[in-house]
Amino acid sequence: MTSFDVEALRRRFPALSIEQDGRPIALFDGPGGTQVPESVIDAVATYYRTSNANTDGAFLTSSRSDAVIAGAHEAMAEMLGAADPSEIKFGANMTSLTFHVSRSIAATMDPGDEIVVTGLDHHGNVDPWLRVAAERGLTIRTWEPRLDDCTLDPADLDALLGPRTRLVAVGWASNAVGTINPVAEVVRRAHAAGALTYVDAVHAAPHLPIDVRVLGADFLACSTYKFFGPHAGVLYGRAEVIASLPTLKLTPAHDRFETGTQNHEGMAGVIAAVDYLAAVGVSHGAASPSARLGERVRAAMMAIRGYEMELYRRLVDGLEAIDGLRLYGITDRGRFADRTPTAALTIDGHAPRAISEALGRDGIATWDGDFYATGLIERLGLAESGGVVRIGLTHYNTAEEVDRVVASIARVAEATPVG
Repeated sequence: MTSFDVEALRRRFPALSIEQDGRPIALFDGPGGTQVPESVIDAVATYYRTSNANTDGAFLTSSRSDAVIAGAHEAMAEMLGAADPSEIKFGANMTSLTFHVSRSIAATMDPGDEIVVTGLDHHGNVDPWLRVAAERGLTIRTWEPRLDDCTLDPADLDALLGPRTRLVAVGWASNAVGTINPVAEVVRRAHAAGALTYVDAVHAAPHLPIDVRVLGADFLACSTYKFFGPHAGVLYGRAEVIASLPTLKLTPAHDRFETGTQNHEGMAGVIAAVDYLAAVGVSHGAASPSARLGERVRAAMMAIRGYEMELYRRLVDGLEAIDGLRLYGITDRGRFADRTPTAALTIDGHAPRAISEALGRDGIATWDGDFYATGLIERLGLAESGGVVRIGLTHYNTAEEVDRVVASIARVAEATPVG
């Protein structure tokens, strides 16, 4: 393992000290939502203690709320590489934001125009487009994944692009099997066809550096509770594109896409989460303390990725030695650069729910099912048997925890299935 000081970082996360049956629990549930550092908890509590008010008031606590809101937009603009904080929109989560903005995007289209979605991704970047297509007479084309490794081949996209393609909706990384899609190439091909791009970066954000200007995407959405922050969603929209859209808003509302009163306390936590990552970029990455906030965050993500993928290789080494266990997605170690540290598995004769329950009794948190990547799990033929078990590594996991989950899964595989 590298010299990545995981223990120093773990001390910043209070939840990692939770015990079950006298030993710390091992949390591999990060793809469903990560734990938060103490600084995020403090920021939320401090907002309630000192700044709790609605916006634009002529008094102290309202002014403090306005500062928090502005700070959150600035922090996320830096983290995502946006040109200006006005390109950042907050909402409840990625799915809610996508449903909202999809109606504005679709309002610029004519009946018979085409939207491309994929069979790999979370339904948060599929169902909103299916809904607006049905409402406006648009055509949906589906980019099918290659099921042997759960990847999207850009060559297959070319056959779907045409003169009436108006949008390509794609995930940066699969929340179910960990595939990292070639989003820069997708953006290039979509733009060459005259189409906009909408990128779901929810599963990418905890594991990869993001720079929307380098990527060139028109829209990118993520949820801050997936990268060590509170429950909130963030949408990036390229300024000239988002300015051209009609909006669904109250007439007097200041922002064209942030509907209603926002989660101000959550925004305070978002600032703290981005600051936490920036600090990791200095303490564990290659960033200078004087570097821009976004540069420090991207340095953190590069250091985090190196550590997480070392852990993932250790996990795969252990899992592949277990009889009857199958891993889904990219399994070729030479291609691990194209995946996140998220393992999806089944064990012959054992239901995924039963496996997760057994691990839970051992104090190990994992997820089972389809994780709203329902289309992929159906295509893999796993829907009726309960989907897969998902083990999601984050940078606060340790080699000891990896060995512990492997040992627990091995015991499950050796046991006679109940029923």
